[in-house]
Amino acid sequence: MDKAKVAEILDEIGTLLELKGENPFKCRAYHNASRLIDGLQQDLGPLIETGKLGELKGIGEALTEKITELWKTDRLGYYEELKASLPGGLVQMISIPGFGPKRAQIVYKKLKVDSVEKLEAACKDGRVAALEGFGEKSQEKILQGIEQLRRFSGRHRYHKAFAAAQPILAALRDHPATIRCEVAGSLRRCRETIGDLDILVSAKEKDAPALMEMFVKLPGVMSVSAKGDTKSSVVLDGGIQADFRVVSDAQFPFALNYFTGSKEHNIALRGRALQRGLSLNEYGFSKAGKEKDEAGARDGGSVIKCRTEEEIYKALDLDYIPPELREDNGEIDAAEKGELPELIEKENLRGALHNHSTWTDGRETVEAMAEAARELGLDYFGTADHSKSEFQARGLKEEQIPDYLADVRKVGEKLKKHGFRVFAGIEADVLEDGSLDFSDKILAQFDYVVAAVHRGFTMEEKKMTARIVKAMANPHVTMLAHPTGRLLLSREAYAVDMRAVIEAAARHGVIIEINAHPFRLDMDWRWWKFAKQCGVKCAINADAHSIHDLQYLAVGVGIARKGWLTKADVINCLPANKVEAVLKARR
Repeated sequence: MDKAKVAEILDEIGTLLELKGENPFKCRAYHNASRLIDGLQQDLGPLIETGKLGELKGIGEALTEKITELWKTDRLGYYEELKASLPGGLVQMISIPGFGPKRAQIVYKKLKVDSVEKLEAACKDGRVAALEGFGEKSQEKILQGIEQLRRFSGRHRYHKAFAAAQPILAALRDHPATIRCEVAGSLRRCRETIGDLDILVSAKEKDAPALMEMFVKLPGVMSVSAKGDTKSSVVLDGGIQADFRVVSDAQFPFALNYFTGSKEHNIALRGRALQRGLSLNEYGFSKAGKEKDEAGARDGGSVIKCRTEEEIYKALDLDYIPPELREDNGEIDAAEKGELPELIEKENLRGALHNHSTWTDGRETVEAMAEAARELGLDYFGTADHSKSEFQARGLKEEQIPDYLADVRKVGEKLKKHGFRVFAGIEADVLEDGSLDFSDKILAQFDYVVAAVHRGFTMEEKKMTARIVKAMANPHVTMLAHPTGRLLLSREAYAVDMRAVIEAAARHGVIIEINAHPFRLDMDWRWWKFAKQCGVKCAINADAHSIHDLQYLAVGVGIARKGWLTKADVINCLPANKVEAVLKARR
């Protein structure tokens, strides 16, 4: 069993123990172990085989035994017994936003509610509101959470879908019958959440059945929904549906374009083809309205031969449109006029800002995080540990600031010999009145200040907008973090007028981040064209709490591309000396 699955099971054990009302320290030990295993840079195997797993902080003898059993046997008796001791519906209930294990325990014990459906019924007839500690408002929020849970059902965060696709793509590309292989759909377009995976292979017709047979038997396939000669669907471990198609190599670029979408983009392309007397579908180009030509296209006889997607767009008198932009958001018009931007690439990033360390809720020291950033090929690294209001994240107190800054500066001096820079930042909480939780005197000591809302999410839109706008007016604020507070598939964005926030950022010269953590991906890509028009600069931030999290920078680049951003729009594409000047601009 790989470490990601081990981490997932450990986290679930912690949750199951919470549902049973076990000692909070025991529950927390499993949650902490999950985060530790998930963030490991090395494989579990060597640690287990050499007996060094138990040397990791937080991994005692009991956890070592359980992790070893999982890794070696792909099962854990303790976990299976724990699951069997509780109704399965309880775990789904705590997926409801704002409805945690303690509340699930209460409604289970008092009302015998053990499923989302029963909870909904208990809310609708007022039984939940009558419970001590709940009330009408809590009951209404639970109903809203159930509605939200259903709306998110069947969706998966980008990083989960991406990780699920990689071994499938690798296996298919390694098959001798495969000519070309790509992922399509919303994953290729870098959407923030994914419904299912679309995987496309080109091969000779005689080889398609063998590829299908291989696909449905790949590791990680939980069940087979459908299996044919050229198309199959499976459900992967983790609940993601994967659809697999085999086409001829002549059809491949057309199929790739069609199944990448979006639907709206495809409709626009087909309309453009019709204006030129052509019909465009997943098989190729045919003469509009002629069944014989359409049949020929299905057989690989497109009336305009296209080896690549670029050639399809060229045939329609368009510049090539990258997959991330295919959302019917002005890309067709821009491609016709030759005005598509040269989108940012992963290789353009020079540094990482807004990162956390063991000074607050991070899992690595400042030095370990900075070294990891250097090993990724970056030129600089910036901390942004939490301020005092984030007590649950061990936010820094005023008296800790001198030692914190001294540690960051010491690491910076050590790495300077490698041509690597380290900046000292702080993630300061925006209080409900729009002030920050550190004085200007303290904020002035940092290289930059990241302003962030971490509580008070239920404020009405006008007040929340005024709160954030006031914070950005503070001359010490360099950038705004995760501006809508959303957690994808978990928590909706708070009510805020993003147009007003962006305009205020432009007025005050405040940078807005793309928080690249896959639970956030905030600011939403849909706002970046407007922000760019206003002159607002972007920082792609991993919000890294571990070395592993630094990899999320690549996810942020995908969102930046969807927002039509170039490297000139993103401050951490600048070299260290120039980004330093940008960070100092409002100091």
